[in-house]
Amino acid sequence: MTDKKEFDVVNADIAWCPRCGDFLILSIIKSALAELNMSPENVVLVSGIGQAGKMPQYLRSNFFNGLHGRPIPVATAVKTSNPGLNVIVTSGDGDVYGEGGNHFIHAIRRNPNITILVSNNMIYGLTKGQASPTSQRGFKTPIQTEGVILEPFNPLSTAIALDASFVARAFCGDMEKTKEIIKEAIKHKGLSIVDIFQPCVVFNKVNTYEWFKANTYYLENHNPKDRIEAFRRATETDKLPLGIFYVNNKNTFEENIEAYKIDKKPLFMRRNDQNKIKEIINSKF
Repeated sequence: MTDKKEFDVVNADIAWCPRCGDFLILSIIKSALAELNMSPENVVLVSGIGQAGKMPQYLRSNFFNGLHGRPIPVATAVKTSNPGLNVIVTSGDGDVYGEGGNHFIHAIRRNPNITILVSNNMIYGLTKGQASPTSQRGFKTPIQTEGVILEPFNPLSTAIALDASFVARAFCGDMEKTKEIIKEAIKHKGLSIVDIFQPCVVFNKVNTYEWFKANTYYLENHNPKDRIEAFRRATETDKLPLGIFYVNNKNTFEENIEAYKIDKKPLFMRRNDQNKIKEIINSKF
């Protein structure tokens, strides 16, 4: 097993508030990667913008920190270019479900072999407390002064409805079980989505550590192959289920594209025939 300290960034200047749930998620990801015997050289973290988007800067690995809402297409491109890498998206509910909602939907359709870990604190933390796509009805903010009037976006039911490859939910306050869920997600071949409840201790005084403990429960005797039951459980609102909801093994995006059907060599290792490229370009003019 890899030493967890291999993923530490020495003297990292971590710009999170004390008791932020992202501290726990950072530690959990490091533990999961170490227990899976992965090395920093073979891991790529991709993020967009937001508090959770800072995660790759605090974990020793390859990383790409890009535009708001755009981590998933970058992660897809990295995995397609070099399928041997372990590619993980780490971003927040605003970045993935809001600005990046279109990419979230179509990544499910493509099924690239990447893992998406979403820090879901039900608020925009970096920009000081606006409602996010997952904020609950009635939740008041300095912008939504009368309370949120929209139905919160449900990433799990959306993913299951689109027949996603792996759908799970966790709570960062339960570090051991969250670690095991993340390990299963990373090991899964195909797109794996883990929605991680993560309290924002400064701007969200409703969905606290205590609230999540009181309003969640773990799935028991659940068959993750049963899509209908998985969808039903994902739409529960009285108490929010945790665990692995749905697993559907199917071909990945990399397996389906023509580039890898004949030649399995990673794209970045292939040599381009400049003459053929010139022929193609010249044929268009």
